Amino acid sequence: MQWTAKAQQSGKVISSQNFTAKGWYPVKPRSTVFAGLIQNGRFSGVFTGDKLRRVNFEHFDIPWWYRTTFRLSDADKLHTFIVIKGIIPGADVWLNGVRLASRDEIAGAYAVHSLDAGKYVHNGTNVLAIKVYPANPNRDLSLSWIDWNPAPPDHNMGIWRDVDIVRSGPVSLHDVYVTADLSVPALDRATLTIHAKLRNDTDVAQTAVLGGNVAGVQLGRSIRLDPHQTRAVTFDRKADPALAIDHPRVWWPAGMGGQPLYHLRLAVKTQDDLSDRANVAFGIRSVTSHLTRQGYRQFVINGMPLLIRGGGWAPDMFLRDDPRRLAQAFRYMLNLGLNTIRLEGKLERQDFFERADRDGILVLAGWECCSKWEAGSGTGGEPWDARDHGIAEASMSSEARLLRDHPSVIAFLIGSDNAPPPEVAASYVDALESAGWPDPIIAAASDATTKPIGPSGMKMSGPYAWVPPDYWYGHKAGAAFGFNSEASAGIDIPNLESVKSMLTASARTALWQDYGAHQFHSTPGWSRLSTLGRFDTALAHRYGKPENLADYVAKAQLANYANARAQFEAYDARMDAPDPATGIIYWMLNSAWPSLHWHLFTYGLEPAGAYYGAQKANEPLHIQYDPVDRAVLLVNHTRHNVADLTARIRIRGLDGRVLYEHAVTRASIEANHAATLLTIPAPKNPSSTWFVELTLARDGHDVSRNVYWLPDRPDELEWDKSDGYTTPVSRYADLSALQSLPSVAVRAKVSTHRDGDTAVTTVALSNPGNSAAMALFIHLSIRHGADGKAILPVYWSSNDVTLWPGESMQLTARYPVATGQQTRPMVRVSGWNVATRSLDANVEH
Repeated sequence: MQWTAKAQQSGKVISSQNFTAKGWYPVKPRSTVFAGLIQNGRFSGVFTGDKLRRVNFEHFDIPWWYRTTFRLSDADKLHTFIVIKGIIPGADVWLNGVRLASRDEIAGAYAVHSLDAGKYVHNGTNVLAIKVYPANPNRDLSLSWIDWNPAPPDHNMGIWRDVDIVRSGPVSLHDVYVTADLSVPALDRATLTIHAKLRNDTDVAQTAVLGGNVAGVQLGRSIRLDPHQTRAVTFDRKADPALAIDHPRVWWPAGMGGQPLYHLRLAVKTQDDLSDRANVAFGIRSVTSHLTRQGYRQFVINGMPLLIRGGGWAPDMFLRDDPRRLAQAFRYMLNLGLNTIRLEGKLERQDFFERADRDGILVLAGWECCSKWEAGSGTGGEPWDARDHGIAEASMSSEARLLRDHPSVIAFLIGSDNAPPPEVAASYVDALESAGWPDPIIAAASDATTKPIGPSGMKMSGPYAWVPPDYWYGHKAGAAFGFNSEASAGIDIPNLESVKSMLTASARTALWQDYGAHQFHSTPGWSRLSTLGRFDTALAHRYGKPENLADYVAKAQLANYANARAQFEAYDARMDAPDPATGIIYWMLNSAWPSLHWHLFTYGLEPAGAYYGAQKANEPLHIQYDPVDRAVLLVNHTRHNVADLTARIRIRGLDGRVLYEHAVTRASIEANHAATLLTIPAPKNPSSTWFVELTLARDGHDVSRNVYWLPDRPDELEWDKSDGYTTPVSRYADLSALQSLPSVAVRAKVSTHRDGDTAVTTVALSNPGNSAAMALFIHLSIRHGADGKAILPVYWSSNDVTLWPGESMQLTARYPVATGQQTRPMVRVSGWNVATRSLDANVEH
């Protein structure tokens, strides 16, 4: 890779074998320009402080070249195609001194282009050169970052998806996919239909024999093709009755069942020689959606209405490709108990969707807002012309072909903050349907409608900035009713170590002292989101004014935990309500860079308070408390009815005294439902801060445990002043009495064993019976030595837990065993009022 300021030769010269790419940057096959420069050490530490501001953007105002060589044999016998799967924003393509395509043809981040290279390749070494042009998300149908983080210096210009060399014989296979019609609700029969296209790439007629197998069914067909003819071929139950399968293995979302995948294998032969082949993985499942009586979108998976509980996905800011990191992020999704990822643009590469298929994570795919993509709606970038319409339609066709076979993908949102105008929407729908799209098509992620598909059934009413936990139990704006496509209380402060690593000394001081300060690691350029004033003011009123940075971060963890838990629990509580909650997407799941807002786990793969609050709320079988109605509820996210449960409810004062206690035995909860167990009385003569302690047991073992710290007077919300960002508070709750809790020395016993390349550490925690007080918000971390950095990623069974005197519990963590690790892993025990100590994790090496 090299910029044209240095590589000033023509494409004809650069794509010739005689050209020497001396001084060029070696880069990975999928690499934007800025990612390639980071890979080559040109920029380092750009995520620390405000270094990103000081990058010279002029490097990216002119085109860049990519160049590679590849060797071929049988160039005279096989047909060769160059398949471009994703370039931002567009490019000229040169091969062996010949321009195959110009930027007028190769344009759009998502449009796939197949270029016939047969006349220009030869046996031996061939040279491919691609000239990529500067990107601008207001001008190009590419990618933008809106308010997620700063814009990358290169606006992600470059090759971000694969460029493939594809070879075939006289007849090639295209558009191979499978549709499965599953009987619902019996799930006892599925009818498969196989679709494919055969193309004769020669000047003479060909007789092609297409054969293969799927689900144990053998397929075969002989097809005659005229010169350069393309013919569609279908295998269905009429011609192949065995494609009606009894008792199929059904694909389910995570937590509801397994994720079996079937495989279609096809091959086409001409004159008994293999000409081309295709392998397709797919799942058998049913996805439909409808509007509730209130007009909100309800998804139905395999005949079962499903509460969508997910987060908004952010790829790496520079679109760097890291399969290991991707797997780790998906494992966090599973550990969180969530079932869905929403993609607002940044539609990722094929391996992302393959991972979602294997892990059972549903995907809501769609275009993004506030850029050229929504210019057709009158917002965003420059208005569309005829060329833009063509790029958009080609992009939709390409994405439909990429996504249609993935059982994880359950819808496509053709708009985000705005629905496209009818003519654009119609072109999208035509492109999806022409590609055999099997799933719902939705107008937008907001409350919008467009022809020909009607209302979205979604709401995008926020909040995006701080609200108190009780907000989610309201009946307006973003509270728990309908389908909220993006919402959270905004600020998600990481743990102290992460805060120190991302912020300069002055920014760290401002974080806890200057509530109006603009933070570069929040949302630079967006004043409503780049300051933490609402969050900081609420934190000081509710938990007490921070005394230092560590105190600020500790209080933020309590606040983030309580808010993330309340958000998901409120939607859980109303999944069966007359005005039901049908979906909630936490904004966001992760961050594209180190950030102070909008994530459940950090860019550095660290979970903190918000993570563990969300994890608690999303337990498969869960007990929870509604602080507004004082109701205790049971929630069952599994497909099985559960009976013989014992629920115990206690109200405690700040001193630990039990003010109320009740037990419910032989309780039950239906599959995929929430139900109120009982309403508890208001505590008599509580302290200024009091607690609700809930446990749910089965066969003598706890399956859910939940502790709430609550004020004697709740926050008062000004609902009539709600806007798209937040709802103001006229009076804050007071939880500052928590600062008076005496210090507690928690006991911990640690054991560790190896499971392949993973360490499994179990920590038995106890608060001694003679302790003076509860141990609030006990936090465990695994570290490189007593004073070392946290070992990440780490997957705890639970964390940030609370124990009263005489109570104990056991927590388990799984984490990678570092290769060549020099320091001995340690478990650090800390907490709100817990004396910090470190214990040897005793890893078996």
